[in-house]
Amino acid sequence: MKTLGEKVAVEISKEIYDKVKKFIEDSGEFKSVEEFVEFVLREVLEEEGAEEAVYSKEEEEEIKKRLRALGYL
Repeated sequence: MKTLGEKVAVEISKEIYDKVKKFIEDSGEFKSVEEFVEFVLREVLEEEGAEEAVYSKEEEEEIKKRLRALGYL
């Protein structure tokens, strides 16, 4: 798991912390609650960035061309 520079503290409810702790103990995929939380936040932020991606005019035209060739347009 990669880390990005300096760390800061973030507070979460004890209930969520306990659920995450149990999850990581059961799964064995993460070393700590902090590692899990950082992973989840990174995934959400990367997904958010992917949704915002837009195609250039050239890319849009190429997509339309391919869809026409397949009979969708």
